[in-house]
Amino acid sequence: MPRAAARIGAFAVCQAAVIAGFGLLITGPAREFWPMTAEDAAVEALEDARTATLDTASMIASALGDTSTVVGLTLLACLALVLVPGLPRWREAVFLAIGVSLQSVIFVLITASVDRTRPDVERMDDSPPTSSYTSGHTGAATALYAGLAVLVLSRVRAPWRKPLAALLLLLPLLVGLARLYRGMHHPTDVAGGLANGALSLFVVGRAVLPGHSWVGRPPADAMDIAVAAAEERPAPAQKRLTVIVNPTVTDEATQEQLRLVLAQHGYRDTPFVATTAEDTGGGQTAEALRAGTELIAVCGGDGTVRAVADALAGTGVPLVLVPSGTGNLLARHLHLPLGPAEALAAGLTGEPRALDLGRIEGDGFPAVHFTAMAGAGLDATMLEETSDRAKSVLGWPAYVLAGAKGLRTPRMRLTVRLDGGPELRRTARMVLLANIGTVQAGAAPVPAAKPDDGLLDLAVFDPRGAGGWLRAAGVLLRAKRRGAGGADVTGTGDGGPVEFHTFRRAELTFARPQPREIDGDPVGPGLRLTAEVRPGALTVMLPARER
Repeated sequence: MPRAAARIGAFAVCQAAVIAGFGLLITGPAREFWPMTAEDAAVEALEDARTATLDTASMIASALGDTSTVVGLTLLACLALVLVPGLPRWREAVFLAIGVSLQSVIFVLITASVDRTRPDVERMDDSPPTSSYTSGHTGAATALYAGLAVLVLSRVRAPWRKPLAALLLLLPLLVGLARLYRGMHHPTDVAGGLANGALSLFVVGRAVLPGHSWVGRPPADAMDIAVAAAEERPAPAQKRLTVIVNPTVTDEATQEQLRLVLAQHGYRDTPFVATTAEDTGGGQTAEALRAGTELIAVCGGDGTVRAVADALAGTGVPLVLVPSGTGNLLARHLHLPLGPAEALAAGLTGEPRALDLGRIEGDGFPAVHFTAMAGAGLDATMLEETSDRAKSVLGWPAYVLAGAKGLRTPRMRLTVRLDGGPELRRTARMVLLANIGTVQAGAAPVPAAKPDDGLLDLAVFDPRGAGGWLRAAGVLLRAKRRGAGGADVTGTGDGGPVEFHTFRRAELTFARPQPREIDGDPVGPGLRLTAEVRPGALTVMLPARER
């Protein structure tokens, strides 16, 4: 509960800032631009179209978003979820109650920070003292009715669930239209209300609702049931399997679930070997290989996966990815399930696929392999500034908060030599050496990077000021849409916000020591990084659909 509350609070602050920022934009610099200039005309057109029938219909629709209506229906729905015999759904009740409450709190904060007058038309309802931005009726209706639609779609199996969910999703739109018709809001006020309600549900749902992973502990006799079921069906001979598990991010309940999955697939008495602070997975993997293991499952974060992959490089022994950490970049890029139980099941029934590894070395650390990304500059500073406690409480947003501090550090000067070519002299905020292109939240800092193309990708980020970061974001979005690749340079080294190259071997030399990281683990400051690709060095078990 404390972790869920902390995550909700962190995301809510971001949500309020984004919606309030949009409100300040449309009431400030953007108020003279379309479509803001057309909003008054739209509301006036609705005023001209008023009829007695529409007046009554709009009054009914608007009432669906009244405070008394929303509070009453939320209370009734939550009571039904926890009191109806055979239906106790505590998480769902908490989701609905907190989702509606959160949008209300953010609505109050936004109306206090964005002062916007209501449309200059005859208003059919009493004007409350709050600002016109955002529409509180629309936000409350979205949180309530869309929240109910989410519960219907995810928890009801009857054939009428989709029509009912569609009707519930229609209600917030009708409320918003009614508020426009009755002259109470501008169209962007309604859009802000819809965004506030929807984001509140998203934030609370991610923190509270159980996903596809198992939430509770298996029953006491679950292992016996699974073993009995496995014995009753014929199965091919199983490979000798070892599970390398990071106990700091994989609790006992999760390990019990993984043992149950293994039993269901015919793997009995599988050894679980824990990593330690001194040996993060490489030594355990090497020992398992010496003992004759034919399949390795790694249960941990990016650092654990990197250590295990380093030991497996070139052996041909397949790896099953069981993500349990904060980033899980390789699993995300490969579109694997992020629930440990589902990921293990997918890997055990999957097919082997050869992926590339990056081999990297530098002053101060020996040559090692990486699966996702390595880098220097801002990204390494961000990782160094993020505490383990912040990661455990907030998840990946903790990196974003730490990254804001790194923006104050001076940019680096470096030289780059790719595949033995001429030296390129650059300044940069950060450089990334990438085997994959995507990170958390769907962001793609190196859009063209693929783990099976026999190449690595270099991205040099050198944005200057807020405008430079916006231009860099635009470059990344365009590159992601068109799947840019090859040695194409997007932006220039002389003032361009971001620059891409592909290579087989890269040598980076910094003018002064820079913080560096490998797959999310800081490796200390240094003056040099040398990376090269090892095509097909790692075999990963992937579902057949991923091939």
